[in-house]
Amino acid sequence: MPDLMKQTMTNLKGIVGVLLLAYSLILLGLYVGQEKLIFFPQSISKQRITQIKHYQNVEEINLTTPDGVKLHGWLLDESEQKKSPLIIYFGGNGEEVSELLNHKDKFAGWSVLLINYRGYGLSKGQPNEDELYQDALYLYDVFSSRSDIDGNEVLACGRSLGTGVATYLAAERDIQGVVLVSPYDSVKKVAQEKLPLVPVDLLLQQKFNSESRAAKINVPLLCLAAEEDKVIPLHHSQALFEQWAGPKKMEIIKAEGHNTLMNNQETWHNINRFLNQF
Repeated sequence: MPDLMKQTMTNLKGIVGVLLLAYSLILLGLYVGQEKLIFFPQSISKQRITQIKHYQNVEEINLTTPDGVKLHGWLLDESEQKKSPLIIYFGGNGEEVSELLNHKDKFAGWSVLLINYRGYGLSKGQPNEDELYQDALYLYDVFSSRSDIDGNEVLACGRSLGTGVATYLAAERDIQGVVLVSPYDSVKKVAQEKLPLVPVDLLLQQKFNSESRAAKINVPLLCLAAEEDKVIPLHHSQALFEQWAGPKKMEIIKAEGHNTLMNNQETWHNINRFLNQF
């Protein structure tokens, strides 16, 4: 019997050792590969580029950031004014931003800046949180100073991951209003909820902590969330909304999920009503 107990304990230690090793390898994989779990760069076809060239009121944009990375996108101008108000748009983690041009008729009276993140579309480089923030500041500084843009009427708009970039920009520059579609309090909190057995706080480098900035932002906010969002559960959007210091309105779109929200007419009705305030 003692030999059996000894053998059993040895086997248990071996099993525990294997499990600990497997867990450690999983954590290492999550740490090393986290950018690939957060960012899903999307390409753009030559056919799509050619198609956009035939769009009216769309200017192709090529920029080089202060650290030498080439960014690419478009400036939509649906304004008839000499100096048009500007919306700077930041897309989701799996979004190539020319998709928004499919809704170009929704932006009458505005210019909309659509620049793909590093590594997305024709933009070069690799995306990460800090560089997305710095690129957002650079885009604001460049385009708010253009002769055909009213620098006193610039709004930030973000969807999903891009809400963190839009929130950062609003905290750092003189933005007049913010539209957030499917926002979150922080990527860390969303990830921790989905991975309860993982020490996310220790591993995660791309934290996108919008909640920490919201209480310092006093400009108007329109927050749009999908009732059935499984990617960013509704309570994460509500948590950010509650922290926002400025005038704010939240609309929860019924019977929609994370990837269908932008196709709902109620979503666009709320956005247009918000834009008409400016």
